[in-house]
Amino acid sequence: MVIFVDCKLFRDVASAKSLSRAAQMNGISQSAATQHIQEMEKRLGVELLDRSTRPVGLTAAGKLYADMCREVLRREASFLAELDEIKSEAGGQVRVASIYSIGLTEVGRLKDEFARRCPAAHLQVEYCRPDRVYEAVQADEADFGFLSYPEHRRELAVIPWREEKMTLVVYPTHRLAARDSIVPSDLAGEDFITFDEDVPVRRELDRFFRENEVQVNVAAQFDNIQSIKEAVALGSGISILPERTLTAEIEQSRLASIPIEAPGLLRPTAIIHRRRKKFTRAAREFLELVTV
Repeated sequence: MVIFVDCKLFRDVASAKSLSRAAQMNGISQSAATQHIQEMEKRLGVELLDRSTRPVGLTAAGKLYADMCREVLRREASFLAELDEIKSEAGGQVRVASIYSIGLTEVGRLKDEFARRCPAAHLQVEYCRPDRVYEAVQADEADFGFLSYPEHRRELAVIPWREEKMTLVVYPTHRLAARDSIVPSDLAGEDFITFDEDVPVRRELDRFFRENEVQVNVAAQFDNIQSIKEAVALGSGISILPERTLTAEIEQSRLASIPIEAPGLLRPTAIIHRRRKKFTRAAREFLELVTV
């Protein structure tokens, strides 16, 4: 229906603060998105976008219209969820936004299990940074978000998922690779591969070193676990990562994992969704699958 298409496009423009990004999210060209917005403005007789700012902003009328679009789309989602209740089989699409480390290690397994449980449904997964996970769930572009070190936000429900053990990861010929375990002081002076400063786990690792009075040499930093693993495998340094994310590399003898004798070195993970969201039957089945 045209009204839902227009509402989704404008909601995405308001959320992404970018016509090009919103166009990409809706599978249309930027020129088509611009034309759609101009037609809305002509129909309503007001300007909806403040084109003098970068990123693009909303006028007062635009903010009002964006609120209306979100409400229309929420009502559409509620309608589809209720419609799903009268169908004999759970179908449709379940949308997930996940940080890379959880998505790459867990979602393949979850997809297979979900397909067996709900063969008529489709699991769509977007792999992204934590800030994008929050954005997608808040904008109702994803039903669920998977991330670590969850922030508590008023409009989101947070379901604690797992606390993952953190472990030292080294390349197989490193001097610590043959150890059964290490203590924090064993890491002093080592070249360390860490996370970018805006990634939550970086703050936890910095706190760990500070509390244990250990200084390491930051050799490189990345925004995702996969890049850190590759840097360690190439001998650029050592790191501390969730043990669950290392299975494949350890089996291939590309990396070695050594337990750290330090209490509380865990990565909390969680599932987030919008509060009061009306889930489809397929979405409820997925949530039951991952939380059992």
